[in-house]
Amino acid sequence: MSVDPLYLVQLTLNGITLGLLYALIAVGLALIFGVMEIINFAHGELLMVGAFAMSFALPAMGLLYWPSVAVAILATMIAGLVIYETLLVRLRPEEFERSILVTLGVSIIVLHVVQYLFTANPRLVDTQYGFDGIQIGAIRITFTRIIGALAAAVAFGLLYVVLRHTQFGRAMRAIAQNREAALMVGIRPRVVARNAVVLAAGLCGLAGAALAPLQPVTPGMGQFLIFKAFALVIIGGLGNIPGAIVAALGLGLVESWIGGFFEIAWQEGAVFVLMIAVLLLRPDGIFKRGAMRLG
Repeated sequence: MSVDPLYLVQLTLNGITLGLLYALIAVGLALIFGVMEIINFAHGELLMVGAFAMSFALPAMGLLYWPSVAVAILATMIAGLVIYETLLVRLRPEEFERSILVTLGVSIIVLHVVQYLFTANPRLVDTQYGFDGIQIGAIRITFTRIIGALAAAVAFGLLYVVLRHTQFGRAMRAIAQNREAALMVGIRPRVVARNAVVLAAGLCGLAGAALAPLQPVTPGMGQFLIFKAFALVIIGGLGNIPGAIVAALGLGLVESWIGGFFEIAWQEGAVFVLMIAVLLLRPDGIFKRGAMRLG
């Protein structure tokens, strides 16, 4: 079977843009795990909150993309702060099983509250860019995909600067690497954990805002994505931020290639097949598991 090279390039570009959005979710999970040593299964609902905020903000902002994205990020950061101050603050690093039950409970509650308030009917989100895009020969990519991918790349660059070169970021890395030593030099774990959750929520809000114009917005959209993100964190190595990004980009490419040549059912199961294979071959992930590793 011959493969059209242009078609393969199109699938690859689609996969990269999708992978960068997956990476926003996975990096947020890795960030929270690095600081708090818990997996936040309510993270998918933060993405859903960002997507719904985008769907409401766009009409109010006259379909302007960037102001609506700002509203979505702010909404998810506030939601993340509320979730942390009411529930996550009570969890301890050694209470891994309890954290799973608590965050799954929050996920289910938020999902059904949103579904009750806004129904389960899919929302189609339009922006000022519509379906416009760049076309080079037979290759075409919409502006919403390009902007979402570029925004994700910029967010990762800013995250690296924050974690590596600011007191805010160094405190997070210190808590992740040695909690007792960080306490001895006056770093407050509660404040650092709160900052990490809010920052991770902002990344999730950006992902939700970027995904809203690309797929229908529903209350359940975060449910399956969070399990994909969890699988990506395992594949990349728990707490390893570059590992989560690389794994997400790889998944975006694999899903795009599979979707282009095979049935859609194979596409959805790809990440879990990869996760099982990695766990069998490298239990700590493709990259070394660590406390918020940046490289």
